[in-house]
Amino acid sequence: MADHKPNRKNALGRGLGALLEDSPAKTKSQEILPEAAKTGIFEISIQEIQVNPYQPRVHFDKDALEELAESIKVQGIIQPITVRKLGPGEYQLISGERRFQASKIAGLTQIPAYVRTANDQQMLEMALIENIQRENLNALEIAQSYQRLLSECNLKQEELGDRVGKNRTTVNNYLRLLKLPPTIQAAIKDQTLSMGHARALINIEDVDKQLAIFKKAVEEELSVRKVEALVKALNEGKPGKDEKPSLDPVRKYEMNKIQQRLASHFGTKVALKSDAKNRGEIKIPFTSASDLNRILEILEII
Repeated sequence: MADHKPNRKNALGRGLGALLEDSPAKTKSQEILPEAAKTGIFEISIQEIQVNPYQPRVHFDKDALEELAESIKVQGIIQPITVRKLGPGEYQLISGERRFQASKIAGLTQIPAYVRTANDQQMLEMALIENIQRENLNALEIAQSYQRLLSECNLKQEELGDRVGKNRTTVNNYLRLLKLPPTIQAAIKDQTLSMGHARALINIEDVDKQLAIFKKAVEEELSVRKVEALVKALNEGKPGKDEKPSLDPVRKYEMNKIQQRLASHFGTKVALKSDAKNRGEIKIPFTSASDLNRILEILEII
């Protein structure tokens, strides 16, 4: 009976192809597996592979790795990892760390791999790009990877966009996240705050007000649209040189919400005014005697 080997994809993510050489480095494995000369894929002992020192992602979800390991036990490695040859029987991982770690958990002794040649800078660039394209990174991890590509790999934003398949505006939006205070960055990292919320907060120049609105957004689980409204109220409420300070944007937002609730409760437009010292007034208009009686009944006055 002829052996049937599963077909393996030979393509890497967009951007990596330009960095990898077309021809794999010749290895000892090629003598053992003649088919490798055609596919460019070699079976390498897991014990001979070192982890990538340039791996951008340090922490991997344990449960996700266990799930991947179970999948590998059943289906095998569908997409080979990529390594570079350091010496006889010695390789270093370029990309595919999750598959590599899950394969060890699954008890594999060998793993299919593309063998490439690359210098340290190419190693970093390939690891960063592969990570951005293949892993479920949060917005801050993507931003940090973009920054490393710019600073450590000497790429320009246009070049970076080409490498990762994103336009310059998208790349810039991610990079701007790194200007946020550490507290907000931490919230993005643990996914307490979404990319949409963060993008709205970036537009606030005052750090204290930025943090105030951030805290309100998290505590009250505000939608992105509501946070954008808060930020807009703040930016539009900036006083000019001869103007008095306006109501704090967070307080203004709270007053607007109360006004909306009052209007819904009384079934008519309600005017609510408040100053910085929490002094103000509530106006409930009526259109007729019957409408007034209706409002009085709601107030339980009659």
